[in-house]
This record gives sequence, C-alpha cells and structure tokens, in this order.
Amino acid sequence: MHYLVTGHTGFKGAWLTLMLLEQGHTVSGLALDPAPGSLFERARVGELLCEDLRIDIRDAAATAHAISTVAPDVVLHLAAQPLVRESYRDPVGTWETNTIGTLNVLRAVEQTPSVRAQVIITTDKVYRNVDQIWGYRESDPLGGFDPYSASKAAADLLTQSWIASSGSTVPTAIARAGNVIGGGDVCAERLMVDLVAAFTAGAPVRLRYPDAVRPWQHVLDCLNGYLLLADALLAGRLAGEAFNFGPGTRSFVKVGDIATSVAALWGTDARVEVDEGPKVHEAGLLALDSRKAELALDWHDRLILSDALGWTVEWAQKTDAGTDPRTQTVGQIREYLELAGRHA
Repeated sequence: MHYLVTGHTGFKGAWLTLMLLEQGHTVSGLALDPAPGSLFERARVGELLCEDLRIDIRDAAATAHAISTVAPDVVLHLAAQPLVRESYRDPVGTWETNTIGTLNVLRAVEQTPSVRAQVIITTDKVYRNVDQIWGYRESDPLGGFDPYSASKAAADLLTQSWIASSGSTVPTAIARAGNVIGGGDVCAERLMVDLVAAFTAGAPVRLRYPDAVRPWQHVLDCLNGYLLLADALLAGRLAGEAFNFGPGTRSFVKVGDIATSVAALWGTDARVEVDEGPKVHEAGLLALDSRKAELALDWHDRLILSDALGWTVEWAQKTDAGTDPRTQTVGQIREYLELAGRHA
C-alpha cells in the first residue's frame, strides 16, 4: 500500500512515516523543509521515502500536481501550523495553512484516481472549550479562541462540508487528537522539549503554567488511531465520520508534576521555576471522550503515562549517548507494534 503523508517532516509526521515503513508500506511525503535538528533529519527519514516533496500546501497548483504525480492509495493529511503561540504571531499564515491548505489537499485528492481513502487530522482544540470537566464528544459544538484553534475548527468544518456537499467519491474521515510526547521533538514552546533541553544543560526548568492540567499521550498511541481509521476506510467502513483519539483521565496531570516525574526519570535534581514573562491566552483542561474510537475501532492507549514518559526520556538519553536516532525510533516502534498487535 502506498501512503502519502502531508507534514511528514514534522514530529508526528516523521514518527508516522517510520511506523508505516516498519509495517511494510511504501511512503511518500509532502511538506515544508524540516526544522534544524528534527527527528526527520536525525533519523534520515528522507532516505527511505518513495518521494520526498517540498511543497507549501497553500499553493493549490503545486499541491495538486504533487499528489497526482505521487498517485498514492491513502492520504494522511497532517500538514499544519501547529502552535498556539505562533498563531498569535502569524495569524494570517496560520489561517491560510490550516484552512485553505486543507481545502487544497481535499481538491487535489479528488483529482487523483488512485486514492482509496484519506484521513484529515485536526486537533482536540477544535471543540468550543466551555471548561467542562467531562470529555468532549464528536457531536459537541466546534469553536476556537486563538487563531490556531479557530483555524483548525474551520478546517474540520470545511472537511465535513466537503464530505457532505462536494460529491467526493474518496472515503474520508476526520481524526481529532491533542498534543503528544515522544523522542525527537524539537518544536519550541512544548513542555517535553523544554524539559529535555533544560535537563541536558543542567539548568532549571521554567514553566509558564505549572498548575495547568493537561492530557498526556505518547505519539505512537495517537498515530495508531490514525492508522486504524485509515484501515477502516479501506475496508469500506466509517466514511464521513469524525473520531477522537485522546488519553484516559489517568493521564490528566499538572504540568509541574510532569516536570517532577521527568526529572526523577532523568536522574536530576533540577528545580522548577515559574516563568513570569508575558503570557497569551491558553485553554484550560480540554479532555476528549474517545469511547467512539474504542467501540468502532477497538482503539485505546497501549502505553500508560509512566511508560510514555519513560520511553520519551529513554529516547533522549540514549540518542544523546550516541545511539543512532533511527535505530532508537524504529526499536520503539517495533516494541509498540508488538503491544498493539500490528505487524507487517
């Protein structure tokens, strides 16, 4: 099976590409250049691809030409501007990438006869956050305060409208998931990236919101949900549906407690400090109710929080000590696939 991953040079995209390759699939990618020092670069993912294309999805013509040329069987659309704080700095670019870029991918796929299924990835932040303590379900209203959340909610609604009104013959579904952790992330303003950088340097950890509660999930659990959904589409099931892939309530933990746990795993007594710098609005706890995915796809997290943290710390420490990043990543993927019962 030939998969096209948009956004394959990003953190999730690189893990997903290696996960698909480990299962014996052919993979092509379409994305912007990777960030310096990214997992994509360090694991030399580009060497393994059928096509490694540098395309900005805001360019409709280039996107259409690239996807038709690659002629994949399945499209997994991850390409996005994924950061809340960056969306305040560049709201126009965020809207163009996340919303119009998604439309460009949908149109390009419709013009590519080889495509048998596509999954559009949005985010947990598409939900109108009213600070409810129970998880949001797929039927709850969408919304968004910051430009990132609003643009992804718009992309989600756009995809729903496309499925309902365009006459598309490509089975399409939507996946909603939140922030994830795992080895090799270099994206600024993410907790695990900041923790790894601080502990590696022996510096104190500076947290903006140490008492904020967040859901934590390993990247492989999230990606497994995406692939199970793609499998269902290929089997003629669940087209037009949206699915949450979020961790259970035991993984809802304060940011400061995560920092303390990671410090213990790392073997450091580094202290935690509160960053008193300027802050922008960030949502409170936003939990997902993932029972629909459990019932329809038999999906659930295979890694409990302590394992997710442990795997992330192990990846960072081993690669820092000289283990090849591709070897370490693929090793964790193989172990995960055994746990999940997903073999080549």
